[in-house]
Amino acid sequence: MYRIRRFEQTSLKAYNAGKMGGFLHLYTGQESVAVATISLLGENDHVVTAYRDHGHAIAVGMTMNECMAELFGKATGCSKGKGGSMHLFAPDKRYWGGHGIVAGQTPLGLGIAYALKYKGIPGCCLTYLGDGAVNQGVYHESLNLASLLSLPVIYIIENNGYSMGTSLARSSAFKQLLAQRAEGYNICWDQCNGENIYEVRAKTQAAIVRAREESRPTVLEIATYRYYGHSVADANARKYRTPEEIDHYKTYHDPLLLWQKRLIDEGILTEEQATAIDYEARAEADAASRFADESPFPEEADIFKDIYSELDHPAEGENAPRGTFFFN
Repeated sequence: MYRIRRFEQTSLKAYNAGKMGGFLHLYTGQESVAVATISLLGENDHVVTAYRDHGHAIAVGMTMNECMAELFGKATGCSKGKGGSMHLFAPDKRYWGGHGIVAGQTPLGLGIAYALKYKGIPGCCLTYLGDGAVNQGVYHESLNLASLLSLPVIYIIENNGYSMGTSLARSSAFKQLLAQRAEGYNICWDQCNGENIYEVRAKTQAAIVRAREESRPTVLEIATYRYYGHSVADANARKYRTPEEIDHYKTYHDPLLLWQKRLIDEGILTEEQATAIDYEARAEADAASRFADESPFPEEADIFKDIYSELDHPAEGENAPRGTFFFN
């Protein structure tokens, strides 16, 4: 969690210094959600998420160098500098992005789960979305198919309370919880407090077992909070939320401070060890920023690469039906 926190803070400095283009959606304040859930996954499990994807990328094991370089738009980035902040990928770690279209990742997670079932692989796909994505039609279409086909997909709603700049109460009609809508699709659902890592892991594990052993979907809503705006370009972040509200969460609900205190109270961690972990995370993030800054930009001709697989690998497409393209 400290690595994610320091990565985000360092990337914010670089963004403000004009070293990044496009958008930057920070995960600061939500670190416990990605870490607690992804830490349970095995070799047959997959992850797909939305545009606030840095935390998930680091949690699955991506390096700060390849992630930071991608934010800088450099050729050494995980997407060769072509994706930017919202499009981090690591196929070797079964991490499938990073998607900028709201709820656009929800049918992708469904498809991955379908592939697992079709191939008889006992795994699951954690599919993350924000509270603002739950009203998109494609999400509900995905829930319907997930239940109808009995697929091992786990939809994790990271409910930070605000759909861009609109509060949950003003953006969504619901009875008690957003996850409860799953009842309409005969899907199991649950809710937990993102500050409590033990609780998040316990309820995520139950969903993972359901997916692996019963091939059934789950909707899990996790309450969390983001310290910054929807993106760094969100000029009204301290207007639709009061400064007092933000400060209250930072003071009393910070997942890093709460988890650190709990581990110290349990005798698992010491203050000195926590300080060392933080120091190492800061150093790693600073080194990643230097790496990204010193890396080359992609060549202009590279804009024509990584579009169609058969153009990049002509031999592989020789036997394809006429007019067929294989997307990379």
